[in-house]
Amino acid sequence: MLRSGTRVLVSFLFVFSCPAVAALELELEECRISAGEAFPGIKARCGSFERPLNPDDPDSPTISLRVAVVPALNLQPHADPLVPLAGGPGQSAVQFYSGYAAAFERVRSNRDILLVDQRGTGESARMDCPIDDDLDEYEFDAELTIKYTQECLDALPYDPRYFTTSIAVQDLEAVRKALGYPTLNLYGASYGTRVAQHYARRYPDSTRTIILDGVVPPQLSLGPEIAIESQKAIDNIFARCAADPACDAAFPDVAASFVKLRNTLSKKAVNVSVAHPVTGRVESVKFGQAELAATVRLLAYSPRSIAMLPLLVSEASNSNYPPLVAQYQMTLMRLSETLAIGMHNTILCTEDAPFFNPAAFDMAALEGSFMGTMQLRAIEAICSVWPAGPIDEDFKQPLSTAIPTLLLSGTADPSTPPHYADMAARNLKKAWLLNGEHQGHGQLAVGCMPRIVEQFIDNATFEISDAACLRASFVMPFFLDFSGPAP
Repeated sequence: MLRSGTRVLVSFLFVFSCPAVAALELELEECRISAGEAFPGIKARCGSFERPLNPDDPDSPTISLRVAVVPALNLQPHADPLVPLAGGPGQSAVQFYSGYAAAFERVRSNRDILLVDQRGTGESARMDCPIDDDLDEYEFDAELTIKYTQECLDALPYDPRYFTTSIAVQDLEAVRKALGYPTLNLYGASYGTRVAQHYARRYPDSTRTIILDGVVPPQLSLGPEIAIESQKAIDNIFARCAADPACDAAFPDVAASFVKLRNTLSKKAVNVSVAHPVTGRVESVKFGQAELAATVRLLAYSPRSIAMLPLLVSEASNSNYPPLVAQYQMTLMRLSETLAIGMHNTILCTEDAPFFNPAAFDMAALEGSFMGTMQLRAIEAICSVWPAGPIDEDFKQPLSTAIPTLLLSGTADPSTPPHYADMAARNLKKAWLLNGEHQGHGQLAVGCMPRIVEQFIDNATFEISDAACLRASFVMPFFLDFSGPAP
């Protein structure tokens, strides 16, 4: 299990029945899937699919991919399923779908949901690492990070080079053929948008529609910009609070309170007694500038947690730390449970870090952000020892296609802002862009979006007028105290 200090580091680095025509190459049996322990199960049909670790080596050992099909409600469904592609990188598609199943129900009326845990995640040869307690010191140390990165490498069950997106899309195409589906409708979230775009590039004839939610443009290497975009998101949140009379009255100049809090914690971390969110046991948690940055960044992903930020920051700036530290514990616990760090590092060190251009870094903006340069230094340390894997020659080129593509963004997204969707859409011939006002990372479950997604997949086209319903989408008002928003 990941130790909490490493979870801080990771948080900086980042989102059925077979159809009647199905072939018999992949046998599926009745099963139940879920978003994790203590979550309700969903009926599905599951199977294991053997794939070579290295598709270019006929003598390569094999790995087993987890495949699940949640059947359409209609007894005569359309032949082309929807394929949710999870984010992270490192999240299980099965768990991701299970957590958002209600938002996919309209699509499932007439289409199967095909789930494939991407190699290295979930139950598909998961690539994860136990991390030593020494990283609980929280202060970034390049030498220590390299030491434990090497130990992580040594503990992995497979050669980490063969867990890249370029190989993963080959797996998905092999599953499609094995199950006899003629084409796929792709829904990618965050990093999953990268997978969706590359699958469409490699297999255009197998791709019917594409939905990109929290868009990562192929030509963009994620890493250095995340701290800058996160700072912009936080600035916008505090500006919204200042423009809201009730929020401004409750938390006057919350932006200054945040600066005060950062400065206090940068000088000395505090030890905070707080009940563990699962066990209930009171623990002493060391909370410093790095923990603050990790917590605020993750809370800024969702409008519901955004609503608490001014309250949490104001309380912590006045030395009431437990509420903020409790959020830190919960968000990072979920992160460590869902992300496979070995697969995550392979993606990072193959598809992002090698393409960084240090001359283009805005170091002043990085150093001035609440995240600082820790993320960039951590990536450099990890990728100095982590091996890069196979990557297709055109992988970093913008996707150019006439496949109908719907691109979804949230104007408050700290990770994949709307202008990323603009970049991705430049060479798309049939593209529609939708922005959720004051929404965060991921639009699938926002307001009427499930209906919009269903209509887009059904029609393989889109009318902007169909999105008028999004204007009424709920945005959680700011909490004025721990009882919640004002009535």
